[in-house]
Amino acid sequence: MITGKTRPIALFGWPVEHSLSPAMQNAAFRYLGLDYVYLPLAVKPDNLGAAIAGLKAMGFAGANVTIPHKVAVMAYLDALDDTARMVGAVNTIIIEDGRATGHNTDAAAFIAALAAAGVKPNGKRVVLLGAGGAARAVAAGLIHHDAAQITVVARSGDKAATLAASFAAKDPIISAVPWATAEFSRQLAECDLLVNCTPVGMWPNSHEMPDIDWEQLNPGAVVCDLIYNPQETRLLLEAARRGHQTVCGVGMLVEQGALAFTLWTGHEAPREIMAGILKQRLHELTVL
Repeated sequence: MITGKTRPIALFGWPVEHSLSPAMQNAAFRYLGLDYVYLPLAVKPDNLGAAIAGLKAMGFAGANVTIPHKVAVMAYLDALDDTARMVGAVNTIIIEDGRATGHNTDAAAFIAALAAAGVKPNGKRVVLLGAGGAARAVAAGLIHHDAAQITVVARSGDKAATLAASFAAKDPIISAVPWATAEFSRQLAECDLLVNCTPVGMWPNSHEMPDIDWEQLNPGAVVCDLIYNPQETRLLLEAARRGHQTVCGVGMLVEQGALAFTLWTGHEAPREIMAGILKQRLHELTVL
């Protein structure tokens, strides 16, 4: 039961109605008997600063941040932890004593999802599709775990170049190339891991997928999609049809949520409960 003592946690995004994080987090709170509630709140980009101020004013314990706010939100926070600073993006906020501190659990969650699928990033050549906050987190995780080479590809060549340059000063293994070029095709042919960090293919536009040249892609490459709704995106279905190992976004969503849960509550997250409710909701959406 929600009372005046219940500690609220928000999800900021635009849009947020597709998110299954509320079901996952609220199931975890109930399972452990914690007096928290997780609320999805649609926040227009122009209102992001006011929304952060509102969390502080209304006594929220914290928040998750999703597309398109992961980078922009940093300007409105009082502090960043080392991971958020390294990634250059925030997906989790803790509010204590009127101060909002940004964290990033996406980088560690992506590596954990790869490990669960039996994929080790060390020594791998990776192509990242997209240059937003999710791509930044994936790049940071890969660099930290000794990937051999990372190529960032985005429709906005300037955005891809900016992302690569922000890491390249510390680690020159990362670079950017324009989409639909001979160099992009060459990188596809050489990569061991292809990761979609864009929202292309997310429900309700599940018929879409990133435009890549499948004939150029290394036949042995593992194909990952950070999208979890649908669980099997068109990109992953096509990759599987062509014989590629695939990794969906469900594992990363559960792990980033579990790490955020611990930051907010101080309790170890019930990962099996979170994964179970997430898969149940995804199945219900598929049936519908």
